[in-house]
Amino acid sequence: MARIPLLGPDEDFPPSKQAMDSPNGLLAAGGELSVARLLQAYSRGIFPWYEQPQPVLWWTPDPRSVLFPDELHISRSLRKTLRSDALELAVDSRFEQVVFECGRSRSDGRGSWIGPEMISAYCELHQRGFAHSVEVLDTHGRLVGGLYGVALGRVFFGESMFSRVNDASKVALVALVQMLVPASFSLIDCQVESPHLNSLGARNISRLDFEARLAQTIGMKIDPGIWQLPATCGGLL
Repeated sequence: MARIPLLGPDEDFPPSKQAMDSPNGLLAAGGELSVARLLQAYSRGIFPWYEQPQPVLWWTPDPRSVLFPDELHISRSLRKTLRSDALELAVDSRFEQVVFECGRSRSDGRGSWIGPEMISAYCELHQRGFAHSVEVLDTHGRLVGGLYGVALGRVFFGESMFSRVNDASKVALVALVQMLVPASFSLIDCQVESPHLNSLGARNISRLDFEARLAQTIGMKIDPGIWQLPATCGGLL
């Protein structure tokens, strides 16, 4: 098995073509989860995924799962949920709680990667205006679903989502897309393929294609005023 490059404190990531085929996309290990390091990683399409107490592992899989905002698929049942107008919406109001809930809700074996270090790192990104969350609440104001990720240029790097009631994470994604489309975001990075995201319109593209699209938009400025939602899910229709 090939050795994983270990990153020094000021060392740049190796070229993505050096990422492993198995496990798919593993590029490097080590380094820290500072704001500067995370922004450097995301600007090149690299993201952290690891379990404490092992070193940080950095990934850039090929192919890459993405959702083009204009390809979002809203099923008949999801449209019915939206029309019911029974779920409330918010953005960036409970970021840390969303990240925590995402970490404890995973059923695919990836939940443990959202540990204290990850929560702290992404909360700092949020405080700096780079990370955002969508919250879905019931009529009593309880958090029942949501998602979070990083916005750079015209790309939203989705990190995780969770759902405590039927369709809540899907509603969060519809809400995210409604904010991104008017701001001309080119794509939502879904990282790796999943049936859940495929059902919503996500598809695979090559890593080379992903990196080319990322390079075209990464330097664009984001209007901080885009992060607004209607009060309830019915307003998404």
